[in-house]
Amino acid sequence: MNRLATLSEEPLNEEDSAANCSKKALTWRNWLKNHFPLLFNKKSDLKILLSVLGCPLFPVSVNPEQPFTEVSSSAQYIIQHFTAATGCRKLEGVIKNMYATGKITMVMVDETSKPGRPNGMSQKGCFVMWQMVPNKWLIELVVGGHKVAGGSDGNVAWRHTPWLGAHAAKGGVRPLRRAIQGLDPVTISAVFSTAQYMGEKRIYGLDCFVLKLSADHTDLVDRSDNTAEMIKHVMFGYFSQRSGLLVYLEDSYLTRIQSPGSRPMYWETSMGTKVEDYRSVEGTMIAHSGQSNVIITQFGDNLKAGPAIARMEETYTIDDLAFNVPGLSIDSFIPPEEVQKDYPQENLDWRSPLHG
Repeated sequence: MNRLATLSEEPLNEEDSAANCSKKALTWRNWLKNHFPLLFNKKSDLKILLSVLGCPLFPVSVNPEQPFTEVSSSAQYIIQHFTAATGCRKLEGVIKNMYATGKITMVMVDETSKPGRPNGMSQKGCFVMWQMVPNKWLIELVVGGHKVAGGSDGNVAWRHTPWLGAHAAKGGVRPLRRAIQGLDPVTISAVFSTAQYMGEKRIYGLDCFVLKLSADHTDLVDRSDNTAEMIKHVMFGYFSQRSGLLVYLEDSYLTRIQSPGSRPMYWETSMGTKVEDYRSVEGTMIAHSGQSNVIITQFGDNLKAGPAIARMEETYTIDDLAFNVPGLSIDSFIPPEEVQKDYPQENLDWRSPLHG
């Protein structure tokens, strides 16, 4: 899950914001209104939801470089259990592409209300996703009249929104996070096969093995610049001890933002996704629904009232999924013209603190 460019790369009018915060505790919504007034209209919540939940990337590539001697035997056992439970081993070398469609519901959650109570109107929509071996994917997601698209041609990842246009991602190409949410067991087994075993934990009433993946220092540097420093990007996969299936994904990333002459600020985004409703598709177990919860925290010395926190939720269901769709070619994954002009310089990226 990489940084998706969104409203701004760093906060504006920091001193004014600090003064306002000293008078009263501002909610995240008010903070955003102060810093991004041009974007605040009836659909401002939707833009934030789509920027964060639309099409984030996984923290590591499909083939992370890690010496085999450092791979945990426990992790290997867990992944072998997962591949057996899903039956995905039969897909390796046979499946050339995949197609999936689904429905989604997104909503902001008010910090001042009871836990889990929506802050505003739920935004409903749908998405279609295509994948081709290796490292090629494309997603189009429409919610509340806004369309967000993202893709990878195997060399560069990109995203397009109606308010920002098309822009490329810094760093190496990584899988789409939605594919790791139970839709692509082959990629799940590939990325987690080199994970670190973290022990056992009970979640949603299930006893699980926990595997950890972290973006390495080189990748973090590649995804940083002189204004925004990516400090960490970590993901945990929870695999049921009983069924062997992936049942929960948890990831977080932390960015340090500092413009010349200003104090540093930190943005941390934590996302947890419950993965469920596994069904057989051509003999392979695929998750058909789930729920994601996101917490975004912004903190720093310039926020006198303390950290500002935003919460959002998404539920999704998969309507259709098929393998080896006829007619899908590599031409379907060509980046937009604007991205082709920027690549390989990658002047625009997905590094914003609002996004993973």
